[in-house]
Amino acid sequence: MGNDGTNATPRLYEALGSSFDIGAAVSPRTLLQSGEFIARHYNSLTAENEMKFVNLQPVEDHYTFEDADRIVAFAKTHGKKLRGHTLVWHNQTSDWLFKESDGRPVCREKLLDRLQSHIKTVVGRYKDAIYAWDVVNEVIADEGPELLRPSKWLDIAGPDFIAKAFEFAHAADPAAQLFYNDYNESNPHKRDKIYRLVKSLLEQGAPVHGVGLQAHWNVYSPSLDEIREAIEKYAMLGLRLQLTELDVSLFRHEDERTDLTSPPEELLELQAKRYEAIFLLLKEYQVHIDAVTFWGADDNYTWLSNFPVRGRKNWPLLFDEQHQPKEAFWRVIGKPTQL
Repeated sequence: MGNDGTNATPRLYEALGSSFDIGAAVSPRTLLQSGEFIARHYNSLTAENEMKFVNLQPVEDHYTFEDADRIVAFAKTHGKKLRGHTLVWHNQTSDWLFKESDGRPVCREKLLDRLQSHIKTVVGRYKDAIYAWDVVNEVIADEGPELLRPSKWLDIAGPDFIAKAFEFAHAADPAAQLFYNDYNESNPHKRDKIYRLVKSLLEQGAPVHGVGLQAHWNVYSPSLDEIREAIEKYAMLGLRLQLTELDVSLFRHEDERTDLTSPPEELLELQAKRYEAIFLLLKEYQVHIDAVTFWGADDNYTWLSNFPVRGRKNWPLLFDEQHQPKEAFWRVIGKPTQL
């Protein structure tokens, strides 16, 4: 089995390129450590954290673009597409945004003015580099009858902060594709809420162009039927679909085991079968799906290590910790058992 620098291993994005773009979430650190490998296998990039609000504007009117600029420069140098992630989120957002200088909550008008200024500055800066933005991220409540999760955005600005964010982003870059992005998107209860929200945004005339299915899945769930039903439901909106943060954990969400120091063969085989089935399903719907982005490039670094279980390594991607293709890689590209 060849390594990432030889022709023995096909380039992942070329092997799947006729279906959709293939992306990876990256950071300046992973680009420094693994840039050649990432450039070889992925034709689209997303900044994992470097374009989130707290990273770009930690203090009012003080922007820190250095890390984001490094990712933009890498994408330009290597001819990669670039997705922006994310403009509005309840996490990783600077506290000053919601406060007056004396600590009182800011008023609705001032909050929306600050948001508009941030989006105009950020989206405007990367207008020629970023083709799509996750404009609003994770505003749906996971449980219960409420549509929207509690947040300072909702408390201060009311529910129309969502439509406003899309309007601001569209004004800043009319050519950019604008996505609503969320997780648990294949859970029927949450799926129906996401559909309801996006449908209401379209009815309001908000410039929403796509739905981002985060696709943080595991080897056991969600079921293929649930994934299929979600894709079909979102496609009914007439929007573009992308899998924006795909990984396949070896553990159920409630599994808290910490005893593994390397991935057992039986779990890697389950993962390989799972990835194979997922990509066969995605190809059925490629008329609706533009891109599949993995939330990481290889198992050397993944946000799922130490989360949700501290002290536990995870191995959720197609390449192992040495950039070697796993059996899941070969199944995805339709050439199984090349070991």
